[in-house]
Amino acid sequence: MTDSAIARYLAEARNDLDRVDPIDLEGEMEAGALVIDIRPEANRRDEGDLPGALVIERIHLEWRLDPSSPDRVPEVGDDDRVIVVCNEGYASSLAAATLRQLGIVGATDLVGGYRAWQALDDA
Repeated sequence: MTDSAIARYLAEARNDLDRVDPIDLEGEMEAGALVIDIRPEANRRDEGDLPGALVIERIHLEWRLDPSSPDRVPEVGDDDRVIVVCNEGYASSLAAATLRQLGIVGATDLVGGYRAWQALDDA
């Protein structure tokens, strides 16, 4: 990635994230992590669902997870481990960093996103 402003912003966002390798996702879920699939409906339809993930599209994420929001989903607690998944692990890094700013201290994302996870299954 070039040294663009967004590349620097992404690198900064990832500094505080304990990102999850796709191979470790199942274990994280078994340990109680909540996985949130932020991919658009068209991607989920074309590429498949992520079993066990809660679907909250990116446009709604902060409103559904903000600890002080009246629109918050009940599945998420303030101290929960939350793993955000997008297509390739870029938007999810930015989203996880934003969730941490809102008080979800256990927010992180999946390295390589859904497509990296799916590639494990295809291998």
